[in-house]
Amino acid sequence: MAEGNHTLITEFILIGLTDHPMLKAALFPLFLVIYLITMVGNLGLIALIWKDSHLHTPMYLFLSSLAFADSCTTSSVTPKMLLNFLSTNHEITLAECFAQFYFMGSSATTECFLLSVMAYDRYLAICNPLLYPVLMSNRLCTQFIAVTYLLGVLHLAIHVGLLLRLTFCRSNIIQYYYCEILQLFNISCTDPTINVFVLLIFSISIQAFTFVTILVSYIRVLFAILRKKSEKGRSKAFSTCSAHLLSVSLFYGTLFLIYVCPGSGPVGDKEKMLSLFYTVIIPLLNPFVYSLRNKEVISAFRRVMKNT
Repeated sequence: MAEGNHTLITEFILIGLTDHPMLKAALFPLFLVIYLITMVGNLGLIALIWKDSHLHTPMYLFLSSLAFADSCTTSSVTPKMLLNFLSTNHEITLAECFAQFYFMGSSATTECFLLSVMAYDRYLAICNPLLYPVLMSNRLCTQFIAVTYLLGVLHLAIHVGLLLRLTFCRSNIIQYYYCEILQLFNISCTDPTINVFVLLIFSISIQAFTFVTILVSYIRVLFAILRKKSEKGRSKAFSTCSAHLLSVSLFYGTLFLIYVCPGSGPVGDKEKMLSLFYTVIIPLLNPFVYSLRNKEVISAFRRVMKNT
């Protein structure tokens, strides 16, 4: 198919993390193990929360939803990356490329909103413990979760819809390990100014809104913890919140550096490493960050193992 003197591109080539054969051979088993641990960790946490009735509370329902979002994020990127480590054919069709970006982006957006709702949940639990069962019922929790996933789906539908207005005829080389939207803008023959503007507005708005929600919630939580007279109560509250704060810091830090303060020019190793953090490393860490120091999760795991 041609437009003027240019042949329109319907397939792309993903360069990946490296083009060195020896390094590819070394990276394949590493990322395969990381992916398997990530899926076992996240899906195992979901199964544990579903299996143990003691964990059927809003906090753990949110946590299981976060684990599912993490599974979707890494599954949209890692299998293709693993395949490209073994194959010399790195081609991906236009439809597959847009689909990969859609599922990865919608999961990441959902995670943004989930992290903010989880912070609000901790605020209610620590600052209003007596009213918490009324203010955050399981039904309201389920509605919050449904809205976060709906927002993720709708947000990416806008960006993918705008991608359809672009044509690609300059190059079919994507200097990345997945179909990242900024890289698609770089090889577009159509002026992507509108796309860049919409991406920037939505990125700033979503990250600012959700981050401010988290910040305000935890500032109030901090003051509530400091007012507690019981040392045990303060220790439990800090333990509950520290895992969430670590996850938030890693997730928002990388997203901010990539999409709110993107660099110009060809993509470098720094951008790829930052991107690996929220597509591969954070989904790997989250289930362990949230469960290893959580006595309720450990107790539930022991109960399930004892009954099997």
